[in-house]
Amino acid sequence: MNEHIASIQTQALELIAVASDARSLDDARVSVLGKKGSLSLAGAAIKDVPKEEKAAFGQSLNAARTAITSAIEEKQAAIQQIADRAALAGIDITLPARALPTGALHPLTQIRDEATHILRCMGFALADGPEIEDEFHCFDALNTPADHPARNEKDTFYFDSGKLLRTHTSSVQIRTMETATPPIRIIAPGSAYRRDEIDATHLSVFNQLEGLYVDTDVTLPDLKGTLEYFFHEMFGTTTEVRFRPHFFPFTEPSFEIDVKLQVKGQAPRWMEVAGCGMVDPAVFEVINSNRKDDALNPEKLTGFAFGMGLDRLAMIRWGIKDIRLLIENDTRFLSQFA
Repeated sequence: MNEHIASIQTQALELIAVASDARSLDDARVSVLGKKGSLSLAGAAIKDVPKEEKAAFGQSLNAARTAITSAIEEKQAAIQQIADRAALAGIDITLPARALPTGALHPLTQIRDEATHILRCMGFALADGPEIEDEFHCFDALNTPADHPARNEKDTFYFDSGKLLRTHTSSVQIRTMETATPPIRIIAPGSAYRRDEIDATHLSVFNQLEGLYVDTDVTLPDLKGTLEYFFHEMFGTTTEVRFRPHFFPFTEPSFEIDVKLQVKGQAPRWMEVAGCGMVDPAVFEVINSNRKDDALNPEKLTGFAFGMGLDRLAMIRWGIKDIRLLIENDTRFLSQFA
């Protein structure tokens, strides 16, 4: 029986040696090691081998299988090496390599990072919160009445559970005040969601950066000076900035901020980029009630809050005439910012 296994091994090695490609090598493997291969059938006969010869037979069988498998692997490597050399034949290795395109940060990421850097240098810390919010943190705590248009399902994305996609990152301000001890000075960059009609200056999913400063003796001049400094650092000291009186439920007094947009080939025009104001004492009272303490006593503390659209800041920085260009992922457009 051992002589039979030796014969199978010899024949298998000869088949492997003459195999000239992957197909013929695989045929040789199947004919020997396959389910109905010669070595597999020989191994099945071990049940007929006398008990005292089984050990020696098993050893011969395993030795043959190891030798054949090793020969197949060596032949596979040799065939692959020949195929690789053939694939490289005719290639001029002295030709210069093709230049790989250089990636770059998206313009919205660039503007977010720069805005964050400016405000961090002014003493603001980063804060974060969930994008799926509840009505308390998105509206109730911000002194927004139940009949306010922003709470209508025509303006806000609601889930069946009653949760909603946050309409602003002001909810992060509320969550921070719920746990932090004044003084508080934070910024909260992130996505916001509204059912806005998409046009040249509006998106239904956009990027905001909101800020909050709460301490003793925080004044309206502090707010105005902070934001004027920010926009001059962002766009240059000659940038025109204007504050317009406005109404927000959570600030009093409140303002909207416009910055002059310069687009090549078009007349300069004002673009609204932010809202701001002094934190309404009613906001502090709601949070105190929720905290069950008096940490945000409106008799002792004041604060200001602001929120700006990063998409519109990008439009002003690079003179982009249509906000939709920022989300279309056209590499011809994005490559300008690489």
